[in-house]
Amino acid sequence: MTERAQNNHPKLHNALWPGLVGKGGPGAEPCLDLDTMLDLTAKAEVNGVKFDGVDIFLFDPHISIDITPDGLKQVAEKIRAKGLVIGSVVAPVWPPTGGGSAMGGAEERKKFAGQVEKACRIARQLRELGVRPHGVVRIDSACSVTDWEKDPKGNSKVIAATFREAAKAAKDNGERLAAEGEICWGGMHSWKYMIQLLEEVGQPKIVGFQADMAHTLLYTLGYNAPEHRIVPKDFHWQPGQFHAAMKKMTQALRPWTIDFHVAQNDATVRGSGSHDKTGRHCLATDPNGKLNIARDAGYWMRDEKEKVTKKFKHICWDGCMFPNEVMMKPETWNHILAAMIQVRENHGWRA
Repeated sequence: MTERAQNNHPKLHNALWPGLVGKGGPGAEPCLDLDTMLDLTAKAEVNGVKFDGVDIFLFDPHISIDITPDGLKQVAEKIRAKGLVIGSVVAPVWPPTGGGSAMGGAEERKKFAGQVEKACRIARQLRELGVRPHGVVRIDSACSVTDWEKDPKGNSKVIAATFREAAKAAKDNGERLAAEGEICWGGMHSWKYMIQLLEEVGQPKIVGFQADMAHTLLYTLGYNAPEHRIVPKDFHWQPGQFHAAMKKMTQALRPWTIDFHVAQNDATVRGSGSHDKTGRHCLATDPNGKLNIARDAGYWMRDEKEKVTKKFKHICWDGCMFPNEVMMKPETWNHILAAMIQVRENHGWRA
């Protein structure tokens, strides 16, 4: 198929935070700096097609949440010089990064909202600099499942109140917040709890859901929330049961979904460094991967009538906690880009 015949929407982005998440701490691998991650992304190419952009983490040593306007201009120019744009940005809402638990005390919640406000301001400035045509600000509850379980209803109400406070900053800056569905975040660790939380927030135009194929697969298996398991307990990846579970989950979450991560998962959980155990991201070519990436992305990118929704202006690959040795290989990113291209061919459009 020639490039002219290929779909060119949604745009294809690579996440830069895998150079930081689970790295840099005691006993963990060192971080991969911003320049390295940008180079790896920019050099990837498959049949003349390259990544269109990057999604970023507002955290040192990549991009400080307290970066100056001049510093931000330099970052924008650096990324633009690589032929890339910026999409979604991750707000550093967790206590070790200067934030606080969304269900914590008044001071912790104030820190959480403060980090989101800074992130929304940076996101807006990047739009104004002309390097960020689309994207959201990503958040989570910044608290553990164990702590949340001490008072599920009460804690979810507090988290929702914190999210509503953060939403004020998003609205003031013309941004939207996407809460990532990941089994390590209290109140967001099952598909039903996630929906209940978003309904409690009650601001669907500002606060939505970020779906990651690796993380949401574990929703169907009931990790950390067996009461919301969708597949049977004796599930052995029978196609019929798998597709029924995926259909049920995505139909419930799709209306809330405003940002989408393409990924692979082998149905195991892992942590790295200071990062709690969560859905394991696997290489696009991993033989143990349980997802058919090109096919299963359609659960999120098509509606219940299997019509392409054109809802996402860009989609992003998330390869969190890949070993540095793997990340430094050019073929890693070429294989990932090839998988992203196939997703776009299957569920994208040409404009």
